[in-house]
Amino acid sequence: MIDLGISKLALIGAVALIVIGPEKLPRVARTVGALLGKAQRYVSDVKAEVSRSMELEELKKMKESVESAARDVESSVQTGAGDFEKSWSEATAGLDGNTASYDEALGSIGSDLHPAYKHPKKNWRIKQKAMPQWYKARTGIRTRTQSGAARVARFRPRSTTAPR
Repeated sequence: MIDLGISKLALIGAVALIVIGPEKLPRVARTVGALLGKAQRYVSDVKAEVSRSMELEELKKMKESVESAARDVESSVQTGAGDFEKSWSEATAGLDGNTASYDEALGSIGSDLHPAYKHPKKNWRIKQKAMPQWYKARTGIRTRTQSGAARVARFRPRSTTAPR
């Protein structure tokens, strides 16, 4: 990078004042400043684009590594499930087909301990009425129902012409 100290900048300013002249110097300085600003913005945009592309490459690599790890886990689970099925079939091979399954046995025992779920017959209208009117008005909950035609008539803009 160019090393510009105060002494070098003063020398450049003095030469520019002599060469360009005092009338055109402010306009030239403004133009040079605008061009330098554009150049700095362009360089920062290029840097940002390069960093985004590097991050994108890193994310792609990370995605591939996560996908490969997921495939490895899936294959290990499948082989484990296959081994379990094999050992289960070997363990249950000697059992008689007339015996009840484990789930059926638990179902008959558990039905006495845990009765089936029964929905409480609460009146939902009572529950809605318990909400105060000021809260309904503030949150925009409708308190009265209207038909579609009544709603259209309510929100139809008034015409400025006299009725016929």
